[in-house]
Amino acid sequence: MKNVSQLFRTARKSVAQWNHKTSTMERTHANSQALIVSIFVAALMFGGCTVGPKYQRPTAQAPAAYKELTPADFSKTDGWKVAQPQDNVLHGNWWTIFNDPQLNALEEQVNISNQNIQSAMASYMAARALVKEARAQYYPTVSVGPSITGSREGAAASLATTPGTSLFYSLPFDATWVPDLWGRVRNQVRANTASAQASAADLENARLTAQAEVAVDYYSLRGQDDLKQLLDSTVIAYQESLDLTKVLYETGIDSDEAVAQAETQLETTQAADTNLGILRSQFEHAIAMLVGQPPSAFTIPAEPLKSNPPAIPFGVPSQLLERRPDIAANERLMEQANALIGVQYAAYYPTLTLSASVGLESKSFTSWFTWPSRFFSAGPGMSETIYDGGLRHATVLQFRAQYDETVANYRETVLTAFQQVEDNLAALRILSVEIQQQDTAVTSAERNLKIATDRYKLGIDPYLNVITAQTTLLSNKQTDVNLRIQQMTASVQLVEALGGGWDSTQIPTPSQVLHQDSPPQPPGPQGTQ
Repeated sequence: MKNVSQLFRTARKSVAQWNHKTSTMERTHANSQALIVSIFVAALMFGGCTVGPKYQRPTAQAPAAYKELTPADFSKTDGWKVAQPQDNVLHGNWWTIFNDPQLNALEEQVNISNQNIQSAMASYMAARALVKEARAQYYPTVSVGPSITGSREGAAASLATTPGTSLFYSLPFDATWVPDLWGRVRNQVRANTASAQASAADLENARLTAQAEVAVDYYSLRGQDDLKQLLDSTVIAYQESLDLTKVLYETGIDSDEAVAQAETQLETTQAADTNLGILRSQFEHAIAMLVGQPPSAFTIPAEPLKSNPPAIPFGVPSQLLERRPDIAANERLMEQANALIGVQYAAYYPTLTLSASVGLESKSFTSWFTWPSRFFSAGPGMSETIYDGGLRHATVLQFRAQYDETVANYRETVLTAFQQVEDNLAALRILSVEIQQQDTAVTSAERNLKIATDRYKLGIDPYLNVITAQTTLLSNKQTDVNLRIQQMTASVQLVEALGGGWDSTQIPTPSQVLHQDSPPQPPGPQGTQ
């Protein structure tokens, strides 16, 4: 990089060559032009300098494989029994792997109407505007300030054209340019671009979160429908048991105590059956909010839980770093913090300001546009902070610490992502075994109830044994339904932990951040690999 003084010496040599050819006035004008040109050339030369640390993406440790669900576990894990996934990543509209048309319709509404997504989209558009604001500093500022000034000696100024009054017409155009000698503006543009890219990733994270919440609430609602069906059938069975005890009481075989016990059991179960409506309504209202509809105008018809967990392609841990939008957002924030360090470093170097003014001025409006009315001035200005009490040093330390904070946040997000995947893989593996065990427990409880009922009818055992057997069976069936709800929600949460159908290649490039006409859209049905 050339030294500024060398450029100034070159300019003075050029001025000297002009001296023997021009008059005094011409030499003065030529000197000014040569000096301005040399300063402009110096600004262009130094414009290639960018101070501050170069960004390199910090490393994050990724294990070689997940431990909680391996191919050896597929044979005993629901969804992995029939076929193993052929692809190692999810694609596009991930919810279609659940094969539920009602869920598909709800998810499509999320992309259009969810207000959290709309808010995140507006935040991304604002971040894009900040990039354009920063880029505006690359260019000079030009302003115009026309004025008419009246003056009168010995009396108050007046604009009336009376003797002793003069008017002065001025039309100046002023231009000021601060060349980006040390990369302050470039680093600010880079920081704002990275921030916009982080906002784009945040938008996708908000979209994924809303989609996953809809699916979780949907399967929780279907689980309530399943429990409702179970309790409805149980109420019918308990009513039949009550009728039996009344008949036996009336024939003198049983006591009024048995009738009271049967009535209590029936009424308690009816109350529990009614209570299910509260949670179901809350899930329905939550889904309405997520799809951007008022709960009072939104209804999902009752239907028991019928879905089975699909085989979810989870790939290898290293892919997770590229498939989670929250990880991508944190990585972009690291580059933003790195670029802001460079912005602060630029304060150590001098600031060059190039100013120029051109226009017309005259005491007569009729002669305003004549050649003698013109004026022109131009010149550079240089400023440098000599002493600031350690302010610049402290500011750089502040932004370095903030960069270190973003690195720690990034690595923490990566660790959290691995934890969430392992949690849900473990849940699916363990729930599959537990559901099989619970199904066996339900079968045993049904057999126990049949034996207790037969012995009661024969007068061998009291009705209390039947109540105990009925309660045990109902409890086991409720546990079975709740386990299947957990299984479906764990499947959805695994998809969310894997990043859905998104990957980091969908983050807009710096050019797209600047020129893209519309915000990022979700991938189509086939998705992006």
